[in-house]
Amino acid sequence: MIKVDNISKSFGGTLALDRVSCTVSEGSIYGMIGSNGAGKSTFLRVLSGVYRPDSGSVTVDGEALWNNPSAKGKIMFVPDELFFLPGANMKRMESLYASLFPRFDKKRFSELTEAFRLDPKAQINSFSKGMKRQAATALALAARPDYLFFDETFDGLDPIMRHFVKRLIGEDVLDRGTTAVITSHSLRELEDTCDQLAMLHRGGLVLESDIQDLKTDKFKIQVAYREEIGREAFADIDVKHFSRQGSVINMIVSGDREKTVEKLKRLDPVLLEVLPMTLEEVFVYELESLGYAYGENDIEGVLK
Repeated sequence: MIKVDNISKSFGGTLALDRVSCTVSEGSIYGMIGSNGAGKSTFLRVLSGVYRPDSGSVTVDGEALWNNPSAKGKIMFVPDELFFLPGANMKRMESLYASLFPRFDKKRFSELTEAFRLDPKAQINSFSKGMKRQAATALALAARPDYLFFDETFDGLDPIMRHFVKRLIGEDVLDRGTTAVITSHSLRELEDTCDQLAMLHRGGLVLESDIQDLKTDKFKIQVAYREEIGREAFADIDVKHFSRQGSVINMIVSGDREKTVEKLKRLDPVLLEVLPMTLEEVFVYELESLGYAYGENDIEGVLK
């Protein structure tokens, strides 16, 4: 288990992480999304011991992470900006990783290299962006770490390879009890892959929830009545967002669906629809509630 306790990190006076606390359960896939510049990459670098937090702490299985080779040895971090030895091929990188990670599985690495259809003798700098991501993934999985961190996990991968990588990560979690932390701009990928989802915005953790809870806690309602009704009529309902288009009222509501529907039916609606929210809609709503949004006026200003 990883425990993050109130960590902050600044660079040249710019706050990248602001008092972030969370717990990553053992044997789970923990996904992280956020606005651009939210601090996701910084978070993973602190989580892997690359950066030392200015304040707060990170513990891995009860051990302090910073300056602790034993704790760091349990972690494999695949960054957004990949690095390979100059002129190296897969065979040379295999030798490097085998010397650094005692549990490196050469047989597994060979199987993954073949599965990704990578030429083990070709220079990696000749690979495409997606092929380099595949090479890094093969090295990480073959190292057999207890904790796998992927920054922008699916960047550069085509749909077939994205599905294959998701399956590989999932199998590692199920078969070995690995704990994975992944970031991605693709909410769809995280929805299909993760057990938990966290959202960063301006360096702060603004949301953390199990995927299923996140998808069921909030929902959309479209309702219309014979007479015009204002927001005050729904005072006993936890309305997060309220708008009107003609006679139809659109609301985002949090709470129990059945009880909410019962309350709305008491007002005798002529139209009542309850719709689930996608993760993308939850993400957009949460950021808009924090003032992070671009409207038509913003777009028109850029286009002028």
